[in-house]
Amino acid sequence: MQTRRIGDVEVSAIGLGGMPMSIEGRPDEARSLATIHAALDTGVTFIDTADAYHLRADDVGHNETLIAKALASHERGPDVLVATKGGHLRPGDGSWTLDGSPAHIKEACEASLRRLGVEAIGLYQFHRPDPKVPYEESVGAVRDLLDEGKIRMAGISNADPDQIRQAGDILGGRLVAVQNQFSPAFRSSEPELRLCDELGIAFLPWSPLGGISRAGDLGSAYAPFARIAAAHGVSPQRVCLAWMLAKSPVVV
Repeated sequence: MQTRRIGDVEVSAIGLGGMPMSIEGRPDEARSLATIHAALDTGVTFIDTADAYHLRADDVGHNETLIAKALASHERGPDVLVATKGGHLRPGDGSWTLDGSPAHIKEACEASLRRLGVEAIGLYQFHRPDPKVPYEESVGAVRDLLDEGKIRMAGISNADPDQIRQAGDILGGRLVAVQNQFSPAFRSSEPELRLCDELGIAFLPWSPLGGISRAGDLGSAYAPFARIAAAHGVSPQRVCLAWMLAKSPVVV
């Protein structure tokens, strides 16, 4: 497995995103645990989750709890960097809402610490800007968590270039990762990727294969991926990930 860096931590170049295991259409727990263990067996040392990856209002943090259970039951669990997020809410009616208030972010982090069973979260990310709350206040809460030792590294998600620069300033140069949507079907985050490359900040593409509904059709939708895959005896999805990693050494 190739490796890349997030902050001062070396991680596998390919990580595992936990969201599909906890939202609509999620598999049963046994299959999810087997999936996580299979990823660890192949050398994956980076897993991304969020407190909002759940279905019901009484199910908050389902994915964090699942990942904690999987890591605790695998010999390579201690080697994994877990990244989680706060700032999104799921009321239980299928919608996604926002709360970027400092109070909520700090409470969410405390709850994530309990669910993950750790003293400090490896990478904590502000999930999405909340138009009701000044961005500097939301990121300022993440800075406080960093200063207090509740989190080891800080990141942001769904951010534009101005917000990336602003977050870097607020965090005193300690911004280590930006997680934005990026795939062959969604390439509007190219400016953010270029900025992360310039600043030496890890860029974490979410839905790199185009999302759950599109991932299976990647080869038919993008003929070059299918041709290269056939020539090398691999899947179009594997070619897509290689294409993404080749765009910059900061991509994880």
